[in-house]
Amino acid sequence: MDGRGGMRAADADREATAERLRVALEEGRLSLHEYDERLGRAYGAKTYGELDAVLADLPGPASAERSAVVPVQRGPEPAPVSDEAPVAVPAASSARWLIRAWLPWLQVAGILTAVWLVSCLGAGEMFFYWPVWALGPWGVVLLMRTVGGLTTGEPRREAERRKQREAERRERREARREARREARLRADDARDR
Repeated sequence: MDGRGGMRAADADREATAERLRVALEEGRLSLHEYDERLGRAYGAKTYGELDAVLADLPGPASAERSAVVPVQRGPEPAPVSDEAPVAVPAASSARWLIRAWLPWLQVAGILTAVWLVSCLGAGEMFFYWPVWALGPWGVVLLMRTVGGLTTGEPRREAERRKQREAERRERREARREARREARLRADDARDR
């Protein structure tokens, strides 16, 4: 064996080969029997040459590019320095997202509290605040969603989706206007003839 083919393969290389075989199975390039047989050969391979033989008839990167062991990887390129401020989530979009998330809970809390208060006033004594049984679990789930959403940038993504929908609506509106304008022009041309 010569060159790279005779070099010992690492576990990461065997895992990368197994992943490529899994993709080939999902793409329909291998039958289940072929996949099972090749997977056994991949995990039993000791050299790059044996791993290359497992993938020889499958499309994909060249064997030198398949190696999962990379000598040294550089970190990400530093961001260019600019005078512009970094893009941040506007407070308005965060507030709008929070209101949209919590408004149903607040509305139900108001209604249930009003019912509880009326029942207490009607009975002449204060009862246990029973709305807590509905509002408590819902509030806990909503609080977890709120914290998770704020930490993962959900308000920003929602604002971006909203802007995209508005842009699509504007484009459709403009296309309809243009179509009406063209229809009027054609109608005017037809009358003039």
